[in-house]
Amino acid sequence: MEERQRPSKQTVDRVYVVILRHLVVKTIVTQSLLKIRSTASMLIGCRRRGRQSTRLKTPSAMTVVESPEASLEGEEDAHVEEGDSEDLDVFHPTDKWKTLKSGLGVPRGFDLQTGQREVKLGEHQTLKYQIDGQRQGKENTQGPSVSAEELKKALKNIKEGVDPKTSDKEEKEALRAQFHPMDELKKDMVRLDMLKESDFQIMSRLVSQFNSSNATVEEKVKALHDLEYLVHQVDNAQNLASSGGLKLVVDALNSTDYRLQESASFVLGSALSSNPVVQVEAVESGTIQKLLMLLATPRPMSVKKRALFAVASLLRHCPLAQSHFLKLGGLQVLGDIFRASGGGALRVRIVTILYDMINEKELISQTGLDPIPDASHNERLRQYAQVSLQPLLAEQGWCSLVPELLASPEHDWKEKALRTILAMMPHCQTQYRKDYALSSSLSALQEQYQELVLTEQVLGDEDGYFGEILALLETVVLKLKQV
Repeated sequence: MEERQRPSKQTVDRVYVVILRHLVVKTIVTQSLLKIRSTASMLIGCRRRGRQSTRLKTPSAMTVVESPEASLEGEEDAHVEEGDSEDLDVFHPTDKWKTLKSGLGVPRGFDLQTGQREVKLGEHQTLKYQIDGQRQGKENTQGPSVSAEELKKALKNIKEGVDPKTSDKEEKEALRAQFHPMDELKKDMVRLDMLKESDFQIMSRLVSQFNSSNATVEEKVKALHDLEYLVHQVDNAQNLASSGGLKLVVDALNSTDYRLQESASFVLGSALSSNPVVQVEAVESGTIQKLLMLLATPRPMSVKKRALFAVASLLRHCPLAQSHFLKLGGLQVLGDIFRASGGGALRVRIVTILYDMINEKELISQTGLDPIPDASHNERLRQYAQVSLQPLLAEQGWCSLVPELLASPEHDWKEKALRTILAMMPHCQTQYRKDYALSSSLSALQEQYQELVLTEQVLGDEDGYFGEILALLETVVLKLKQV
């Protein structure tokens, strides 16, 4: 006699799958299953070794064992009884419906039901079954895998009457405990917004840091550097002036430390640029005198560059500042810097300042500059009328100083010199005609730029930069020949 084997765990799990599908799906959907309480027991057959074709070639077989005392609510609705594959008659399905009698071995995966049970093979030898003449389905070998422990737990919950709504409610409460309500989040956002510093608060803090007696020079320089970034905005610069911070920066120009002088000049240049309110405040605070002092006395080149930047920002579009600048000898200071050796970068900046001042007055004096002249326009005309710049330029020798930039190798410097020469032509024409060095320089430059223009045209640039400079040269030469 062959040795009997106990069913494998995989086979037991498959039987539990069959039980759960029967008890869960059919019990919930069909009320008639409540009447079927004393059937559906299964017997797991042992694996047969070397049996003839009279036995079903499957890993196991099962039989129905009736249990009249079985109850849906009890612990023994159906039990699985082990059997010997040699002692079992196995049912062989065909392509026609056959009645499945009690005690016969059933192929793997068959869904046990009570009532009249019939089985046949469908297409591709798939096992189909029906109960009481109603087709129920076929074996599902592709369904998801479920462990035996999960099936037992689900079956126990159904029998104990676990309310899924209660379970869902507990899950929701646990989930809610992990997150803050929307109202609390909104309150936190409001508090964060209140903690955010405005530009005015930042500037006040930086000014306090700069004005602190315990602050080191490095800390003050850093405060000025951060302040310069903020005063580019017009409103911030005006707030700095109204709060008294601008006066502290102006006073730093008198510091004995060159680093503070340079940083303070940089802040002033940014705050004064195109800001009439701050420009007037700076004029009244004596800023021009202190800047001219930095330019007129020996200072590092970095300090003079920043100071000249502040002077240019203060004078641009501000006739009040220009008038004070001329009265305080500003042209003389600029002339001394221009004549000094080693001031090439400063020379082109000085010429640019002079050209801007001349050009502004010329533009504001032209008829129709403002479509609708108003009181402010008339006031600007009055202020610019008080700025007597051109006569002072001719008087202090600028007619001969500006042409010196034509000897520079930089095309940009030559362009600025030519534009300034044209702007000063009404008061310097007589002197220009007598300056043979200027005439020779203009002729040499004409030849140079004619060649450069030809090079541009060969490259396909008809209206290039060199063409603009050549046009300026020709205009200057033409003006000098006019009577």
